Amino acid sequence: MSFSFSPSATVSSSHPLTPYGWDDDWAAAFSPYAEQGLVPGRVVRVDRGRCDVITADGTVRADTAFVVPRDPMRIVCTGDWVALDADGDPRFVRTLLPRRTAFVRSTSSQRSEGQVLATNIDHIAICVSLAVELDLGRVERFLALALSSSEGAALLGEGSGGEHRPQPIVALTKADLVPDAVTLSHLVQDIEAIAPGVQVLPVSSTTGEGLDVFGAVVSGGTSVLLGISGAGKSTLANTLLGQDVMEVRAARDVDGKGRHTTTTRNLLVLPHGGVLIDTPGLRGVGLFDAGTGVGEVFSEVEELAADCRFHDCAHVAEPGCAVLGALEDGTLSERRLESYRKLVRENQRIVAKTDARVRAEILRDWKRKGAEGRAAMQAKRGRVR
Repeated sequence: MSFSFSPSATVSSSHPLTPYGWDDDWAAAFSPYAEQGLVPGRVVRVDRGRCDVITADGTVRADTAFVVPRDPMRIVCTGDWVALDADGDPRFVRTLLPRRTAFVRSTSSQRSEGQVLATNIDHIAICVSLAVELDLGRVERFLALALSSSEGAALLGEGSGGEHRPQPIVALTKADLVPDAVTLSHLVQDIEAIAPGVQVLPVSSTTGEGLDVFGAVVSGGTSVLLGISGAGKSTLANTLLGQDVMEVRAARDVDGKGRHTTTTRNLLVLPHGGVLIDTPGLRGVGLFDAGTGVGEVFSEVEELAADCRFHDCAHVAEPGCAVLGALEDGTLSERRLESYRKLVRENQRIVAKTDARVRAEILRDWKRKGAEGRAAMQAKRGRVR
């Protein structure tokens, strides 16, 4: 399936790295390393301690031994801009340039470490397959992380936490499997209802539906495709590239999931402009200091909470709770509130493991609620007597 569109901007610079996102700001950040005789490059693939780096002279294989940190969030990642040796065999990456943005999830380890999936991104495309029933809770989770990705760089002391803010987009893939226009419209509305201000776009690599618009979005800057295995990310990447670069396997009919065909994160230059990072399917997407994103995804809940009688209302059984009031009158759904509670609790646990102040606040809250519970129980026993 081929398609065409008019790119939003035309690259006019003659610098060989401009198609990969090089600009005046990156040049300024790199200038101290240029004085040391190092050369700039962008990481297009990482594999077992080595990485492929695109430089002005082409792609080179580089060793990351000199930038192996204790913090897993500072490991060289696809999308990073680096300074590396001008020559040698092997070439070595000497340092990373400060990241503008970083999409970070928590690992599955008990230590709740962060894992950086992609860096220096401008658009985050959350791919959701229409071959199976929509999982709204999973979409909310992805959105919360996406909307916190500018803070992901700030966590590393590398970004401002807002100067560079990636824009999320939800791509409803395999739209050709929903031929009824009314049904498709309802599915789009379901996602729009939980993704305030986020563009929701049905796309089909089979019929070409929505590809012109999606292609125009990703033609500006660096975009990353995220989603579970079988969401159609690699097929979408191949369609945008106009060739089968990424291997694709069929998804299971029973649940729409596929094997993890893409095993590494790959940075690819699109023919109409822009850079695309394809990623392996994600089995788990744990939050990692995503409080800002959770607040934005559930903005209506947080606005209601501002009207609660108590500023520390837990929205469980407190008198004067505006959130529970909205639940009772039907303006807020039970599913939406439970999803909010779940993500807030999860994010607090993650933050508490790395922030002593937050741990102390949670402990004080537990003690306060315990004391209130005991007092209520004693009062109830007194009334019974």
